[in-house]
Amino acid sequence: MTATANSPRITQRPVRSGTATRRRAGAAVRIAVLVVGAAIMVTPFLYMLSTSFKSQAYVLTVPPQFIPNPATTDNYVQALTTQDFGLYFLNSSIVAVVSTALSVLISSMMAYGFARYRFAGRETLFRILLIGLVVPAMMLIIPQFIIAKFFGLIDSLGGLIVFYVAGSLALNTFLLRGFFASIPVELDQAMQVDGASAWTRYWRLALPLAKPALATATIFTFLSCWDEFAWALTIINNPQRRTLPIAIALFQGENATQWGLVFAASVIAVVPVIVVFLVFQRYFVQGLTSGAVKG
Repeated sequence: MTATANSPRITQRPVRSGTATRRRAGAAVRIAVLVVGAAIMVTPFLYMLSTSFKSQAYVLTVPPQFIPNPATTDNYVQALTTQDFGLYFLNSSIVAVVSTALSVLISSMMAYGFARYRFAGRETLFRILLIGLVVPAMMLIIPQFIIAKFFGLIDSLGGLIVFYVAGSLALNTFLLRGFFASIPVELDQAMQVDGASAWTRYWRLALPLAKPALATATIFTFLSCWDEFAWALTIINNPQRRTLPIAIALFQGENATQWGLVFAASVIAVVPVIVVFLVFQRYFVQGLTSGAVKG
């Protein structure tokens, strides 16, 4: 009886050991792949950061130096004090912040309407909206320019904001509609019984529960507006209305490609993007955790 009772334990030990070994090996492979991928993604940024602290004489040294020696901050001083860089930074900030706020607000209202209300042509309108996801942005440059000229939006920050908002509505509405549709309808019905209007249900119920999706839409929209170059270059001729991507391009042309200066300006331009990502990533994780706890 004792031998029979112990025999399964003896046979199970190698199986468990082999399973644990395979799991550890799989985890090691995944970690190695992630480390290699992270290194590939981070290395260009580290080299840009390193080069921004080098003088022009040390930029193209072979082999490349990741630790600048000697290090200098002259590139940052020159970037911040020449060609109205501060004004371009302010212009980009205004355009990106206003465009992001309007796009997320409008697209969230549209997504809530598509997710919660039944009306004639709902699916047709939604599919027409999604066409914006498959049309390349460069194909719309000429039609957009004609429209902007007709409405007097050439050479203005308003011309950037209007078309940035219009260009981001399709993706944001698509993302938010799926999230709003996953919120139980019974919550809306309960608030409606208590006399809550459609706006109250949208503002006090749907938006707080949609923090993860709103954070994702905010990050995507801000990145696209902050980094956009082609449309800004097309309609902006006044130097007082230029944005940061145009300013960095001018550094490349007018300064005979001083890479230290260009990379210093690029590092400055990346800082707001990193800040926005970190702030809204925190809300993204907080929203997911809150939803998991509440069940």
